[in-house]
Amino acid sequence: MSRFIDFNFKGHKALVRVDFNVPLDANFAVTDDSRMRAAIPTIKKIIADGGSVILMSHLGRPKDGPTEKYSLKHLLNHLQSLLGDQIKVEFTSDCIGEEAINKSNALQPGQVLLLENLRFYKEEEKGDKAFAEKLSQLGDVYVNDAFGTAHRAHASTAIIAQFYPKDNRMFGLLMEKEVNAAERVLHQNEKPFLAIIGGAKVSDKILIIENLLNIATDIIIGGGMAYTFFKAEGGKIGNSLCEDDRLEAAKELLKKAAAKNVRIHLPADSIIADKFDPQANISSALCNVIPDGWMGLDIGELACENFTAVIKSAKTILWNGPMGVFEMEKFMHGTKCVALAVAEATADGAFSLVGGGDSVAAVNKFDLTDRVSYVSTGGGALLEYFEGKELPGIAAIKD
Repeated sequence: MSRFIDFNFKGHKALVRVDFNVPLDANFAVTDDSRMRAAIPTIKKIIADGGSVILMSHLGRPKDGPTEKYSLKHLLNHLQSLLGDQIKVEFTSDCIGEEAINKSNALQPGQVLLLENLRFYKEEEKGDKAFAEKLSQLGDVYVNDAFGTAHRAHASTAIIAQFYPKDNRMFGLLMEKEVNAAERVLHQNEKPFLAIIGGAKVSDKILIIENLLNIATDIIIGGGMAYTFFKAEGGKIGNSLCEDDRLEAAKELLKKAAAKNVRIHLPADSIIADKFDPQANISSALCNVIPDGWMGLDIGELACENFTAVIKSAKTILWNGPMGVFEMEKFMHGTKCVALAVAEATADGAFSLVGGGDSVAAVNKFDLTDRVSYVSTGGGALLEYFEGKELPGIAAIKD
């Protein structure tokens, strides 16, 4: 595989897989363009070299072929504004076939062509080889810059690379940064290495915690999933979220951690509410003695103090998942407190990687994006990477 930064794209047509799966409002305006902005440096480097760019992406989950609401044409004006008037952006109403071939052939250096939604074809998600080959005819260099879909063995992310010689397939700048940040945490971490794992369910995070037991020195567990651990240890958790079918798994994880000398940090106390509602009555309680009729919706003051101390002593930090229902004002404090501690630890020289939709939303909400080392664009992909799985989109380029 070539290194993107060293490759000269002059005279080349680069077929670039991007992740433009962005949220749109009722009028099809982009409400969060961070994924689009993340791809701009890759596009601009190809153009600056004297190449042209053919962009392919999916948008949403269309069920039955072409659907107006999932058309990538809705992104055209926004993409044009991000690239500036000097770079002309064209659109083609199909991602394969005659129109796509004609428009990509006619593309001049410095121009960009956006293809229609890949998922209008079932073959994309099936990883169909013939479909991948048709896509490959549109460009002579393949660049994968879509880390968010790297864990899917789809035609445009994993199958297509085989139709390009090794020197003409590569990661884009975003993908390279994502892989480097993840590798740094997984394989070149400085100790103490702290993983902060939050979110609602233990079941979603069992595999990542198991794999992290081999590399982390400390693991903070917050969010709704913490109550399954408290109940597993005989605590009273009131009406707090709990996966009763995962109690044994939680006990097992605590045992494995002890055997490997990994310190597990559970929250000492919780902000509790009498119902799941922004207007709920609130109080606080130790996590293992939450009264009946009450539920934990955020970590409490003691937990914030304890977690802040652990975070500030870490040299490598991975954060995936919030500490509570941070979308509601009353239950935002714990997640904010952790976010600020991660930012302070980063300022003191720690390397911090934030990944997963809710943690990313939290650092954005508290305006701390520039105060952590790296914010990942790939939620599911990053999780699977840390579960120790090989991601098809990465393997296809490296093979």
